[in-house]
Formats: sequence, C-alpha cells, structure tokens
Amino acid sequence: MAQLHITILIISSCFLFFFFLNNILIFSSIFVITSLSFIPLSHPLDPLTETELKLVLKIIKETYPVGPSHWFTFQYVGLNEPDKSRVLSWHSAPDQNVIPPARQAFVIARDKGKTREIIVDFSSRVIISDKIRVGNGFPMLTIDEQQAATALILKFKPFRASIKRRGLDVLEVVVTSSTMGWFGEKHTERLIKAMPFYLNGSVNTYLRPIEGMRIIVNLDKMKVTTFKDRFMGPLPKANGTEYRFSKLKPPFGTSLQNAIIFQPDGPGFKIDGHIVRWVNWEFHMSFDVRAGLVISLASIFDMDMNKYRQVLYKGHLSEMFVPYMDPISDDWYSITYLDCGDFGCGQSAVSLEPYTDCPANAAFMDGVFASQDGTPTKVSNVMCIFEKYAGNIMWRHTEAEIPGLKITEVRPDVSLVVRMVTTVGNYDYIVDYEFKPSGSIKVGVGLTGVLEVKPVEYVHRSEIKEDDIYGTIVADNTVAVNHDHFVTFRLDLDVDGKENSFVRTKRVTKRTPKSFGTPRKSYWTTNRKIAKTEAEARVKLGLRAEELMVVNPNRRTKHGNEVGYRLLHGSVSGPLLTEDDYPQIRAAFTNYNVWITPYNKSEVWASGLYADRSKGDDTLAVWSLRNRKIENKDIVMWYTVGFHHVPCQEDFPTMPTLSSGFELRPVNFFEQNPVLKTKLIKITTTPKCTPSN
Repeated sequence: MAQLHITILIISSCFLFFFFLNNILIFSSIFVITSLSFIPLSHPLDPLTETELKLVLKIIKETYPVGPSHWFTFQYVGLNEPDKSRVLSWHSAPDQNVIPPARQAFVIARDKGKTREIIVDFSSRVIISDKIRVGNGFPMLTIDEQQAATALILKFKPFRASIKRRGLDVLEVVVTSSTMGWFGEKHTERLIKAMPFYLNGSVNTYLRPIEGMRIIVNLDKMKVTTFKDRFMGPLPKANGTEYRFSKLKPPFGTSLQNAIIFQPDGPGFKIDGHIVRWVNWEFHMSFDVRAGLVISLASIFDMDMNKYRQVLYKGHLSEMFVPYMDPISDDWYSITYLDCGDFGCGQSAVSLEPYTDCPANAAFMDGVFASQDGTPTKVSNVMCIFEKYAGNIMWRHTEAEIPGLKITEVRPDVSLVVRMVTTVGNYDYIVDYEFKPSGSIKVGVGLTGVLEVKPVEYVHRSEIKEDDIYGTIVADNTVAVNHDHFVTFRLDLDVDGKENSFVRTKRVTKRTPKSFGTPRKSYWTTNRKIAKTEAEARVKLGLRAEELMVVNPNRRTKHGNEVGYRLLHGSVSGPLLTEDDYPQIRAAFTNYNVWITPYNKSEVWASGLYADRSKGDDTLAVWSLRNRKIENKDIVMWYTVGFHHVPCQEDFPTMPTLSSGFELRPVNFFEQNPVLKTKLIKITTTPKCTPSN
C-alpha cells in the first residue's frame, strides 16, 4: 500500500510564509487542473466533451432546424452509456488493445410540442435512432427556458400592475420558477409556476416572497396562461436577512485559528483524464447534467491477492424528492419538487470556491453540458478531489496486560473526498464520496442554504389563531414551512464481480436453555436470509435491527465466508405522506429506504426518465412490481437518505449544514485488516512564528 504523506501546518503570525505557501498551492492546483485538458479522453464512461457536444449539434442541425424560433430545443444531452459487459471487457484488459465501446450521445429534445429521443453515433457521425416519445411526464427543464419564462412575467402588464397596486417597485422584484407537479389531471401540459420575491434591501431572495399570486406559464407556447392576484399578507421584513460577511455589522463571533493543509510532496492522488488513483483505490469520475457527480468502476487493491478487486460499477444521485407541508394554500400545496428530474442536479451544480468549499490541497474538475440551443456550457471547478485528515483514528490498540511491557499502536486516518455542490433553488446540497484505505466508501449529504418561507401577520407564537401554521415562526411575519428531503442514490455494486446476492441478517433474541447450566437468561444471535426476489429485498429501516449486505456467493475467503459489502445506514426517515397522495404516488421510490433490482441499463432515474408532471407510472416502485429474481445476479442497490425538517430560528437567515449519509463497508472481503501494514503518516506542525523586533 502506498505511503501517505501529509503535513498539517498551524500558522499564527507568519504572513510572508503564509503568502508563499498560498502561491505554491494555487500554482499546484492550477497545474493539476490544467493538465487534465491535455490528456486524451478515451475512457468509455468519460462525459461528453465540448467537441462532442458541438458535433451533436452539427449532426442534429442537418436534420432539424434548431432554436427557439423553430420550437426545437435540447432538454438533455448525455452519454449514451455503453453496454456494461463491453465496458467491463475493455476495463479488464486495457493494455491488450481491446477496442473500446462506441461513443454515442443520448439526446432528449422538444420538437414542436413533442418529446423526441435521439441517439447520435460519433464514429459514423449520424443519427442512428430517432423516435417520438409517447407517455406521461416531460423532460428536465432547461435554465434557458426558465429564464425566458421569468423574463416574460416581468414584462407582463397585469403582473406589473399588481406589483404597482401593492406599492412595490417592479425593479426590485425577482421571479423564480417552480414545477407544477401532478394532482390527478387526466391531461397535462408543459407548465411551470412563477414565484415572485421582493429585494429592496435584501439579496436573500427567498426570504421575501410576494404571496397571493398564481402565475402559470406554458413552456411550449412561452405564454402566460394564468394570472390571479389575491393580495395576501404583509411582506417579511428585509431586516436580519443579510448573510454576506462583508455586509454584516459587529459584534462578530469568536475567530477560528488560521490553519492550512500543506503537502510538501504534492497530493497523494493521481488524475489521469477522469481516472483517479489514490493509495489502494482506483475509480472513474464524471459529470452528468441530471445526476451531477458520477463515480464509476471503483476498485480496491488487495495486497494478499496482488490485484484490484471490483466494488462499485457506478454510483450517483438518482433523485431528490422535496415535498412541503402546507396543503391548503394555492401558493404552497403543489411545492413537491423532484429536484434532479425537474431541474437537473448537474445543471444546478455550482463552481466550488477554493479554500472554503474545498481545502487548499484540492484539485478541481470542470463540468460541461449542452444548453437549450445545443451549445456547450462549462461550469468551472464543479467537482473537487482532496485528501482529508481530520484527526480521526484508522485503528489503534494499547496492550497493558503484559508484565513489564506496554504497547500502543495507532494509525491516523486519512481519506480521499470527491465533492460536488448543487444549488437547486433555495437549498445548497453538498454531496461527498469519501474513500477510505480500509475499503469503505462513505457517502455524505449536507443540506444548507436558505429556508423557503411564507409571510404571516404574526411575530410571536401567542398571536397564532389557526390550528396549524405548517411551520415555525423564524422571524417577524415569517414562517418557515415544514418539509422533507429524500435523497435517493443508485448504487450498482459489483462486489468482486457482477453476480451478487442481497443478504438480510436479523438479530434475534433467544432465551438461554436451562440445559446450558449458566445463569444467563438470554442472548441474541443472527438469522440470515438471502433475498431471492425484489419483494424480499425491500427494506424499511428502523423497524428492527438488521444487517444488510451485498455478497458475492461465488467468492469466498479461506475460512469459507462469502465476500461482501455491508450497508451502514445513517439516521432513518421515511415518508409520512399517505401512499394515495399524488406527490407520494410520483415519489413512491421513497416508500422503502432500500430497494434491490436486477441491473437494467434503462432503469437509472428513480422518478422515471420523465419526472416533470409525471404520474408515477414509470418509477423504481413500478419497475420493482415485476418482482424479478435477484439471487446471484447483477444487482443494483437503491438507498434513500431522508430528512424531516421542522425549521427553527437557528436556520435563519441561512442554515448551518445538516448532514447525514451512509457507508459501504467491506465484510469478509479481505482475509484480514487491509490497513494493518499501513505506514505511519508524517504529521508535523510549524513552530510558532513571531515578528522580529
């Protein structure tokens, strides 16, 4: 196992040294980032490049007149993923001149009010598949059409007149878009709802909503189809909504000590195109306009076997379901977002800030996606990679029982983190994949940003007249509405190979037989069951203690144990909406915390390929009704991280990060502790520097 080198420097008053250090780090990061663009992209799972996106546009323009005036728009352009078997064949023998799978693009377009699915082949430079999609739901919204719709509203005369009648300045109004959902309509159109907010002394857009307006835009016609104004309620005040440090007034909180991570030997990871190698891990990372960060072909090196062993073929965000809990207001009942399917978690990803979003030792990667007109859009520094040392212990033991001898062995823990932040409306979601030398992969989800609020006449709980205000008073005339966040991951685990099984091991309490002759009255043991079908693999966590594992029944340790990976779940939250409620029908994939399905190339998005205004008839929950066999098959795990959020005043005006997640941890995968022989990392601190007289 490669030795880790990391130095932690605590810098107190050495300005020149700190300046020198910063410049070294900036130069190092730029070198790593810049070098990426000069490495040829040949991996079959690499994201589409700017050149490829331009080629897609060129090829499609030969058949269709592209552009808003022709009502032909690009809603999604991504890699048409090659067959898994072809990728694995290529991956297992990259040095034997195995021809990589053909590069293709999958395009979802709107063409004169219809949804068109197109596959473009890069080698032949032709469209090899082109069909009109029939079914419920609509494609992901583009940034361009949302901006066009909000610009349309700001020019809409009835809207401007209403703003004036309210005594507001239209120049201080910001309009955002919100999806409509589905509430039993037999026929749906491609509509979005507009939500106006008032600035006038605040840049915290979402904290000053203008309530009482119902504004609906038809996206296919780009026309306001509904406008109603009920002139409701006061505006929340701008006071107290500022969050920019440069604009805040004293007193300030206690300052943290200056600190910086410096690696004198450079980063411990290497980046080759989109392949990352670190210590005993190798994986591929890419970017998708809907999923955002995608981790593929994660394998770990086994010293005893002297080879890399498969763990995760592909893992990524599949969907985020965010329903709000005000059911009576016309402004609120429909706020039940499917963030990735509606808005695109990759499209909503933001550039990461060096030294704050990611530490000083981070390297960055850009993301590219197609705009509505098919031209490439680049998001710089959309993903970062860094080694993390947080004072954790990898393993330790003190042996104090041997007479005359005391032994203490400790290994400090270092991990590799790959990070993305996606800002979908008012919330910022931090998504981390953390690789540990021990073989674990920890996936973290952090929620921060700004609450979604509604104006009320109250400033104190004692004034409340209703039975329920559906949230918490967090500021004067401001209620933050209760809501949920369900973050669903698709995890195509290939534990030491494709053919895997899902094992549920329950802990069972038993009475101690009197025949044992001991005073113990009880103990617990395990009851192990292999799930043979999808129905047997659906899990609602928290009902009873279970160990959930994906094992390879065809690979065993020398002691006869099946090699596997265990799911260590985080805090447990399940849906509280009734299953017949329309938002829950669309998000039925959250009915269970864990699902297992057989691998199917077309089953990628838990909410279905077309989530906007969908009717819940093409989701993970529907696919699973086939109850397919999953024993000793190529299987996929779906896991949902859940949050029930009752807002509090500490969440205002911005919310400290709330985190959860899960861990995939090896179980009998190795013959013994895989980090037993890990060398000590070198940790030093600089001496305290003081200015010379």
